[in-house]
Amino acid sequence: MDVLAGRKTGGYIDGNITVSGFPKKQETFARVSGYCEQNDIHSPHVTVYESLLYSAWLRLSSEVDAQTRKMFIEEVMELVELKPLRHALVGIPGVNGLSTEQRKRLTIAVELVANPSIIFMDEPTSGLDARAAAIVMRTVRNTVDTGRTVVCTIHHVTKIKLQLQLFLMKRGGQEIYVGPLGHHSRHLIKYFEGIQGVSKIKDGYNPATWMLEVTSTAQELSLGVDFAEIYKKSELYRRNKALIEDLSKPAPGAKELYFATQYSQSFLTQCTACLWKQHWSYWRNPPYTAVRFLFTTVIALMFGTVFWDLGSKT
Repeated sequence: MDVLAGRKTGGYIDGNITVSGFPKKQETFARVSGYCEQNDIHSPHVTVYESLLYSAWLRLSSEVDAQTRKMFIEEVMELVELKPLRHALVGIPGVNGLSTEQRKRLTIAVELVANPSIIFMDEPTSGLDARAAAIVMRTVRNTVDTGRTVVCTIHHVTKIKLQLQLFLMKRGGQEIYVGPLGHHSRHLIKYFEGIQGVSKIKDGYNPATWMLEVTSTAQELSLGVDFAEIYKKSELYRRNKALIEDLSKPAPGAKELYFATQYSQSFLTQCTACLWKQHWSYWRNPPYTAVRFLFTTVIALMFGTVFWDLGSKT
């Protein structure tokens, strides 16, 4: 996922990535994509609304006026269910402010207000209990319903009920199922139950849990099969390859992604937005500002005393 998002900096990367049939350029792709990190890093002394306003201010096009920007922020807050928390300070994780699940939803909202076409999410359910994970995944589902593409990695998949397109990999990064899940994961269940030796799913059993159990390494050894090889020989694999081939060609009349400027906003607007945010961060944190004033005063007096009247004794 990091390779697709253009965030991988180490190792060797092979292959081609195309966007709408054109070779991917990170400079332009970054303008139409969002990335939610696993660690929710936010400024603790600004409110939820101010966090979203700051992101939208810097990342939306300069053609969007202030009124439209605020309307869009309100829509995003409604989408990720953050309206009741609009005036809440973000706070420090584990100390005060928002809970882990609320911070995760804020991370998603911060990317959504940039109005991206595709959003990458690095383990959005990481560190959450079953209820919190369900709330976050409901937010992801709402995001998909707006017409955006969401690509996310989920390790603790048993916590949620799958309702998405699935790219399932075994250890080593080999794909063993790529395709739709269907209502109550019926397509996934039909595919794996069609493999000889795989046990049928019990009534009322979580399809995600069953999927992980029947595709484990131990299960492969006991059945004497390789799920990666089975997938490569399947009709589903051939359909996916044909779809990739088709989507790798530009549509008739399509144009490559292009932006006249490197950034969405001018240098002056960027400075204004950053100063506005820093102003509130310092204003709402008097102890930090007081300590800085104290240290500056003490160090000034100390150096002034050490070098007092040395100039006249040269």
